Amino acid sequence: MFDLGRLGAWRDLAFFDDNLPAIAAQLDTDILPPPMLTFTALERCQPDATRAVIIGQDPYHTPGKADGLAFSIPDAFGGRLDSLGNIFKEIDSDLGQVRSKTGLSDWADQGVLLLNTALTVPPGKPKAHAKLGWSKLVVEVIDHLADAPRAYILWGGPAQAYAKHIGAKNLILTSAHPSPLSCHRGFFGSRPFSKVNQWLIDQGQEPINWADP
Repeated sequence: MFDLGRLGAWRDLAFFDDNLPAIAAQLDTDILPPPMLTFTALERCQPDATRAVIIGQDPYHTPGKADGLAFSIPDAFGGRLDSLGNIFKEIDSDLGQVRSKTGLSDWADQGVLLLNTALTVPPGKPKAHAKLGWSKLVVEVIDHLADAPRAYILWGGPAQAYAKHIGAKNLILTSAHPSPLSCHRGFFGSRPFSKVNQWLIDQGQEPINWADP
């Protein structure tokens, strides 16, 4: 079902041999994002290149909307932005900058790992794959990144549950999820983008361009 040949250094994680086969056996062929895009976040942002990690919940459950990067939406989608639209509002409020490009591959290319706590979802059934075992992958990813300090942004309860796995040397930012259902409970005004950039600068690194590339 999955092509693991593009994972690069992430392929060394035990999850892919020990856990993924059992997960795959429980999946229908109709999943979102499609199997060829399931591991895009890892493929696009290799461990040594990762400077910041944004952890979300599960992929968009509308066909054509999920592209394998958490919160990212293909530029040609044309539908409602929901969580991503609120992320754009916070970028504007936090940085005074405009983001209109919905595909977030440029973030990944700058070292932002856009990882969901579940990597698949059935069409129209949010959270249906939350307990399939994807959590083992998220923990292994965090453990693998423990070799150097990184910035972590944990949006929503499912993401915040992983804070205990992240060492104190890292920057850890938590807030409500940017979903329209929860964004007014602490996501708006949390200023994660400026905080991450200032932390990166303090670490001697270049800040991330969160606005349109």
